[in-house]
Amino acid sequence: MASQPIILDTVPSYTPVAAGLLDHITRQLGATAERYDRSGEFPRANFDLLAQEGLIGLTVSRELGGRGASLSEAIRVLGAVAKGEPSTALILFMTYHYHASPARAQGWPKAIYERLARDAIAGRGLIGGLRVEPELGTPVRGGLPATTARRTADGWALTGTKIYSTGSTGLDWFSVWAKTDEKNPRVGNFLVKADSAGIRIEPVWDHLGMRATVSHAVHFADTPTPLDHAVDIRRPEQWSVGAGDPGLAIWNALSISTIYDGVARAARDWLRAYLNDRVPTNLGASLATLPRVQEKFGEIETLLQINYTLIRDAAGRFDHGSPPSAVEVNNIKYVTTANAIRAVEIGLELTGNPGISRKNPLERHYRDVLCSRIHSPQTDTILIAAGRAALGN
Repeated sequence: MASQPIILDTVPSYTPVAAGLLDHITRQLGATAERYDRSGEFPRANFDLLAQEGLIGLTVSRELGGRGASLSEAIRVLGAVAKGEPSTALILFMTYHYHASPARAQGWPKAIYERLARDAIAGRGLIGGLRVEPELGTPVRGGLPATTARRTADGWALTGTKIYSTGSTGLDWFSVWAKTDEKNPRVGNFLVKADSAGIRIEPVWDHLGMRATVSHAVHFADTPTPLDHAVDIRRPEQWSVGAGDPGLAIWNALSISTIYDGVARAARDWLRAYLNDRVPTNLGASLATLPRVQEKFGEIETLLQINYTLIRDAAGRFDHGSPPSAVEVNNIKYVTTANAIRAVEIGLELTGNPGISRKNPLERHYRDVLCSRIHSPQTDTILIAAGRAALGN
C-alpha cells in the first residue's frame, strides 16, 4: 500500500501549494539536512527558500494579503518540509500557529498583529513562544514564571531566563511568557523584538536530535518592549484549562504529529532504496526480495497509513467545523508519534550496522523521531486524561 501525502479539500477559493513544488522543497532541504544536523546552526538557507516560495505567511488570512491556508493545507506543507529537514518544520510551525487562530488575532492590538502578518507575507516575521524555565519547567503543568515584566515609563522591562527556546538565533520575534511586577501579578505573553537590548542567547542546545532547532537558552536583562506589546496578559486563574482558543491545541497536536510522521516517511524512503540496492553475494538478489523483509516493510507502511488516516480525518473535521475533542486529538498525537518511532525502529532492525552508521541518514532520522516524546502534552498527561474521560471522571 503506497503512502500518500496528507492533503484534504480546502475552501474552493484557495489554490493548494503545488505537489511538484513541495517535492522540490523536500529534496532541497534533504540535501543539506546532514550538514545542519552536524553543525547545529539555524537553517537560514531553508527559510530563504520558503520565503522565496511565499510559504512563510501561508496561514495569514486572505483579508490581510496572506494565503489563508486551512489546517489541512498547513500540515501538508509542514509534512513536506519535515520530510526534508524536520527542525525547519518545527520552527516554521510556530509562525503558522500564531497566524492560524482568529481568536488570537482579535485579542492582540490590531496594529501589532497586522505588522507581524505583513512581515510573514514578506517572508520574514518568524515568531516563537518562549515559555520553559530552568526552575519552573513547562508552564503546561502549572506555576508562575520567574521571568518578570517590570513597568517602566515607556512600557515594560523583562528580566529572566528561558530554555528550550526553539528557533532562538533565527527568530524575528519572541513571545515571552512572564508575570508582571504588580501587587497582584498578571501573567501572559509579551512580544519582544529579537534584536532588542538586553538579550543574550546562550548556545546550550546540544541534544540527541532536532539539532538545527537551535533551542538555546535566552537571557533577558531589563529588556525593553512597548506597553502595548503585552499582547495577552491575564490573572493566573484565567489561564485555567480550557481558557482561550481550543483550536490552538488541535493545531499543536496535529502539526507535531505531522512533523514526526514526516521524519518516519523520510526514513521509509531511504530504507526502500537501500533494500532494493543491497544485494548480498550469498543471496544473489536484493534484500527487498526476502519475505521477512517484505513483511516488516509492510508493517512500516501500515503504521504510516494509520498516521495518514488519523491526521487527515481530524484536520478535515476541524476545517469543516466539527473539531475533535482535546482528548481525541491528543490521543492521535500519542498514537501517531509512537507509530513514527516504531516505523524507524523497524528500519534499524532490517539494516543492522548500516542503519546506525553516521554515513547513512537512518540514524539521524531515528534521533530526530525520538524527540517526538518531549513535546507537550506528554504521554502521561495524554493517557491520564483519556483514562479519566473513559471512566467518567
